[in-house]
Amino acid sequence: MDDVFKALADPTRRALLDELFREDGQSLTSLEERFAMTRFGVMKHLKVLEDAGLVVARKQGREKLHFLNPVPIRLVHDRWVSKYAEPWAAGLSDLKERLERTMEQVFEIYIRTTPERLWEAITDPEERAKYQFGNRILSDWVVGASMTMENPKAPGPLGDGEVLEIEPPRRLVHTLRSRWSPEVEAVGFTRVTWEIEQVEDSCRLTVVHDQLPEGCSQEIYGGWPMILSGLKTLLETGERLTTPGSIMYG
Repeated sequence: MDDVFKALADPTRRALLDELFREDGQSLTSLEERFAMTRFGVMKHLKVLEDAGLVVARKQGREKLHFLNPVPIRLVHDRWVSKYAEPWAAGLSDLKERLERTMEQVFEIYIRTTPERLWEAITDPEERAKYQFGNRILSDWVVGASMTMENPKAPGPLGDGEVLEIEPPRRLVHTLRSRWSPEVEAVGFTRVTWEIEQVEDSCRLTVVHDQLPEGCSQEIYGGWPMILSGLKTLLETGERLTTPGSIMYG
C-alpha cells in the first residue's frame, strides 16, 4: 500500500487517474495531449501508477492502452473504511458510472503465493467458493469443456460458459453468461481472461472481463474487486474476507 499512497500523493498522477476515469483505455499519445508536459514526463508518471497497480497497460495492435484498476483502492477501503461505510459504498461507487460505459474491464492484483497455488484456488470449486460469495465453479478445465457456476442456496445455475484457452498455471480464458436474473442473462455471453505472472515471491494476477455490451450493467462485472480481494486474503492469511458480496450471498 506504500506504493499506492506514494502514487496518489502527486497531483499530476491524480489528474492522470481522473483522465482515465473520464475515458478508460487511453494511449500514451492521447494522455500526452491533455497535459502540459513532455511525453517522457507522462511516461514516468504512468510508470509509477503501473508499479502501484493503479493503472494496467495492455497492448492492442501497435498501441499500448492504459486502464484504471480499482482493486488497490478496494484494498485500501477494506483495510480502513469498511467498518464505518455503508455496505454498497464499499463497491467503489465513485467508479460506477465510468465502468458502466466501457467495453472491457481490467483488474490487477499482487498476491504472495505461487502460480500453482493460485491456479488451484481459481479452478478448485471448494476453494473458489471461499472467496466468490459461496459460488462453486464446476468444469473439467480442458479446451471446449463446459463451465457452470452454482450455489447451494440457488435453485439453478448462476452462470455458465465454455473454456476457450487453458495453460496451467499461467493463463485461462473462458466465456461467461450470468444467469442469476433475467436481466443479466439477457446480456448473453461475455469473456473472462485470467493471466498469472510470477514476480519473485508473489504473483501478478490480471483479470480481463471483456466483450461487454455498451452500457452493460455493473451487476455483470462489479463484483471482481471484492472477489480478487477475497482471493488475496485467503491465499495470504488463510482467512475469508467479509465483503458486501459475501454478506449478501452468504
